[in-house]
Parts: sequence; structure tokens; C-alpha cells
Amino acid sequence: MHDLVIRGATVVDGSGAPGRTLDVAVAGGRIAEVGAGLGAGRREIRADGLLLIPGFVDIHTHYDGQATWDASLTPSCWHGVTTAVFGNCGVGFAPLKPGKSDYLINLMQGVEDIPEAVLAEGIDFRWESFEGYQQALADKPHAIDIGTQMPHGALRFYVMGERGADHREVPTDAELAEMTRLVEQSLAAGALGVSTSRTPKHRAADGRPTPSMTADAPELHALAEGLRRAGRGVLQVNSDFGPGEFELLRQATVHSGRPLSVLLLQSDKAPDLWRETLANLKAGRAAGLAMNGQVGAKGIGILMCLDSSRHPFLDHPAWAPLAGLSGREVAARLQADPALRDRLVGERTGEPAERFMQRMLERSFVMDEAQDYEPDMSASLGARAAREGRTVWALAMEALLADQGAGLLMHPFENYSEGSLDVVREMLVSDATVMGLSDAGAHVGLICDGAAPTFLLKHWARDRRRGERIPLEFLVHKQTRGNALAYGLPDRGLIAPGMKADLNLIDFSRLDLRRPRIVHDMPAGGRRFIQRAQGYRHTFVSGVEILRDDELTGELPGRLIR
Repeated sequence: MHDLVIRGATVVDGSGAPGRTLDVAVAGGRIAEVGAGLGAGRREIRADGLLLIPGFVDIHTHYDGQATWDASLTPSCWHGVTTAVFGNCGVGFAPLKPGKSDYLINLMQGVEDIPEAVLAEGIDFRWESFEGYQQALADKPHAIDIGTQMPHGALRFYVMGERGADHREVPTDAELAEMTRLVEQSLAAGALGVSTSRTPKHRAADGRPTPSMTADAPELHALAEGLRRAGRGVLQVNSDFGPGEFELLRQATVHSGRPLSVLLLQSDKAPDLWRETLANLKAGRAAGLAMNGQVGAKGIGILMCLDSSRHPFLDHPAWAPLAGLSGREVAARLQADPALRDRLVGERTGEPAERFMQRMLERSFVMDEAQDYEPDMSASLGARAAREGRTVWALAMEALLADQGAGLLMHPFENYSEGSLDVVREMLVSDATVMGLSDAGAHVGLICDGAAPTFLLKHWARDRRRGERIPLEFLVHKQTRGNALAYGLPDRGLIAPGMKADLNLIDFSRLDLRRPRIVHDMPAGGRRFIQRAQGYRHTFVSGVEILRDDELTGELPGRLIR
């Protein structure tokens, strides 16, 4: 008898093939049979009209700290993710010299916007080696499977000491050899790759650039040599792709013989550069190199509300008496004190930071219950202000005070230069890309993209109105089997006999996103945006149900991949 039989579902199996009505049987945490008229199960689910797909594989998260205190790994577990990979962008917490955690916390806070107090209180730094960190993760059960990577920033700081925090410092030959040894050792112990950041956008909270920003060919070669010796793992890179940058990475890929996975997105500063990078990836693939670009499902947008890390009035001199109040309290205060509200809206300082915020507001949108993630530019605050004869500040205040101070603004700052998601679609359909950029667990006070797998299906396969959609079976493959194979995880992402029984049973007609909101549920009372989903009837990890009707069951079958 099977442990579980799901009968009559529309199965989109992750291979890219169209959906078929099938039964799926699970035994011992694996898929036992797929077909019709399967034998009985200890538990059976009638799934007529429901969509059965593999669990989502999210290869770009930042749960490096959260995984040590949060067994559930929200928000990913609410959105059908059954495997999450972190250690991306060269930041993480191992290896670590005893008593040296402050710098890695500072780096993570600056690069990924996770508050220092949250990390300092939440993480029990009881390891030194990367293997010790892995063991700490393995000792804590989780709802979903997790995998991690060796972060270049932590590695450099460990090997070079304080010098390693300065990207201008060049490692000695002995230090390069030690980096190679530790990379190989971490991969042999189960790391899924090594990650690095080469973008000036990434800075520690104290303002210092990320330590790997200008690592030259010998240092990249040292990382590549570790990958080559281990014969496994991915080189994951965040780069702005300035002159000569791709060639350095290509050389590292040739030497390692291992896959290269780079972030691929559209920047307003160079809106066509991503196409050049994609062309380079395609050329590398045509030459036999394993390369891909990690792309997002939507525009990357900053969320602003009266409770978030940043909003338009936070730096105004008149904000001082409102500091520390909740959004609801601010709304009540400003309703009772219209003169203060008028000062915030009408008094402008002319400071550079204020001018920058005004430019942001001109390209920002109200995020109401409709949650339009592909708004027309005519709906921007700037366009509305011109039509209505008002200022963007007045419109922003009105939006933020809505819903008793719970109003939201969204500013798409990447992947939206032309005012639509057409460029995202172009990235998504390329055979040289994989799904990434959810950044789940990071940018907690400003960005909430951990819900990307849900958005991917609902928007691109069902709801898009402003352009072409994408077939459901293509999207499922992209977020499941495609990602699994890209990170060397052949046992998942496919509904077929012998595969890991990571499954989502979805009411696709009801699949939706709830509006993002601020909660204070992190260590030290830290705040973050969360976004829930609806339509997930059942999610299974290794055949164990972790989610039922959009709510966690409390089961913790997830394990560290190694």
C-alpha cells in the first residue's frame, strides 16, 4: 500500500510537457507511480480540477541567518517552495574566526538589509568552519530542504583577517592556496557552490564596499580551482558587468569546468546592458560552457509604508515627533494635527536626499488591493500629479495614510525601465536563464519578493493583460526541474517514479497573492514585510504535508542538502 495517492489531478510534471489528468502515488518519501488506476494509499486525496506540480526550487535566497532560528523559513514555505538555496552574493556566516562575527553581520546588514540587532540576537555563532555551520543547520529541522554555498566575503575575511574586508587588498599566494583548499573542502562537505559579489552597489552597513568587489583573475582562479578539484558546485556571481568583467568570469568557468550562474536584470542606468550579458551567456553556452543568468519574475520594487525602513517623509525635519510611532498611530496623529501634515507635504528642504526621493516618487505607484505589479506609467504619482495639479508629496501622503496608516507605495527600480514587464518576459523565455532573484529572507524592510514563485504562475500563465503570457508548463519547468538541474539536484523538480516527493497541489483558479504587510516577528522584535498566498491546497516535502489550505501543518521534514 502506498503512503499517499493523489487522484485525478491535472499533472504538470516539471518536464515542460503539457498537463495530463493522472494519479500520483508516494511511498517512502519518493514518487512511486504515476498513471491511472493506481493502488490504494493510506491517505488519498481527490484532486479533480486541481493542479499538481513539483515543489518549487528557489536558488537565490538569503536565509543564512534566518535558517538558524526559523524552522518554517517563511515566506518561502507559503509559496510552494520546497528547496531553498542560500549563501548567495558572497555574503554569509562561515567560515568564521571566533569573536569575529561583527563584520559579517555588518556586511549582511549592508548588502541584504537584514538589521544588525536581528542577526546578533538571532544567530548562535557556535561554529568556525563551514562544515560546522552546515552541522548547525543540519541539527535544526526545517519545513523545507535547504542548501548553502561558500560565500566569498566570509572566506576572504577568514583567510586574510582584517585585510580581507578591504577589497583593495591583494591576497598572498599562500592565502590564495588556502582559499582554494577551503572551497574544495566545503564543496566536498556538501556546499552547492561558491558565491561572490562584484558590484559597487553592495556595501557593508559601515559604507565599505563588499570585500570581493575587485577580486582579480588570480583570486577568481583560486575559487575556480577549488570548484575544479571538488568536481562539483556552481560559481554564483552578482556583477554589474563593466568592461572586461564577463571575460574574467568566462576564464574562471573554463578553468573550473563547473557552471557559472550570474544575476541578470535590467538597470535604469544601463537599460540595454542585460542583453549584452545574455548574448555573452549564449555565446559561452554555444562554446560548450555551462552558463546561465538568474532572472526574476517581475520588476524589482521597493515597498514604502509608514512602518517600513524607508518612506518619503522619514527624513523631513517635522517628522521628529512621529518617530517610533506605528503607521496607525501616525495616521491618527496627523488626522488630529492637519498643520503638521501640511508641513510634511508642503515644506521642502531642497536637500539632495529629498530631490532623490522626489524622483523616486515620480515613478512610484499606489499598491492597493488590486496589487498591479505591471502598472501603466500613467498611473505613476508623477503622471497623476501633472494631471491633477497636485504634488507627488501630497499624493504620497494620501496613499500612505489610507487604510488607517497601512497604505503602500511601490517603486520599481529594476526590470521596469520601459514601464512594462516585456523585458522580463524576454528574459524568462530564454533557454540561457533560470529562475532566481527572489532574495527571500533579504531586504526585509523594503522588498518582498519571496512570493515570486506564486507571482510567476498567476501573472505570466493566467492574469497578464498588458502583453503576451507564457505557457504554464514552461513556467513550472523553469521554477522546478530547470532550477534543480542548474544546481546539481537531479532528484527533485520532476513528477516521475523515483523522484523526491516534493509536490504542490494548487487550486489554480484561486491562486493569488495577499497584500504585503509589516510584521514584527524577527529576533529583537525586528520588522519585515511578508506576503502570504492563497490557493495552495497541499504542499508536500518528501511526502510529508507541510502546508494545508495555505496554513503550515507544523511538520518539519526538511533537511540540509549535502
